[in-house]
Amino acid sequence: MEKYTIQETDVNLLRNAGVSEDDIAHSIKVAEKALEIAYRTNKDLDFELVGRGALFHDLGKAKTHQIEHGKIGAEMGKAMGLPEGINAIMEKHIRGGLTDEEAIELNLPVKDYTLHTLEERIIIYADRLVDIITEDIVSISEEIEAEERFEEILRTIPKYGKNDITLTRYLGYHREIQNLLHR
Repeated sequence: MEKYTIQETDVNLLRNAGVSEDDIAHSIKVAEKALEIAYRTNKDLDFELVGRGALFHDLGKAKTHQIEHGKIGAEMGKAMGLPEGINAIMEKHIRGGLTDEEAIELNLPVKDYTLHTLEERIIIYADRLVDIITEDIVSISEEIEAEERFEEILRTIPKYGKNDITLTRYLGYHREIQNLLHR
């Protein structure tokens, strides 16, 4: 099986949409991490969706870095003709899938933000891992340490765990995915 790789044409779509080079670098790193994790599961996944969904997850940051960047990104993706699965990832990635109450609290439309597929959960997990790996808030010597210390980091650093509901969601994704990994 040929491994899916990030396409330069997709990176150019981000650039042409106005996404900053820093945000593009983050998105590439998230796509690389998501693909790495997806292949480590040995599951029959849609690797193109994993790679492209991760790459485009922050498309809305071309317009804003506020919480609504997920909703805006999905609207931009639809206008650009991106597949619905990718647009759904953009919209649902905020805090790893919102409850109705959270959507109302964040002034976002009330709808189903549940991450229904393993591909979606891997992307959201990779996004959080990349933040931990790249932001220099937590001292880690190797990337795998972010996975090994994930629960401790999210429980002790509010920026990553956000609140109890989000923390519980992220820890659930972490446990589910770690149980699938082959090292």
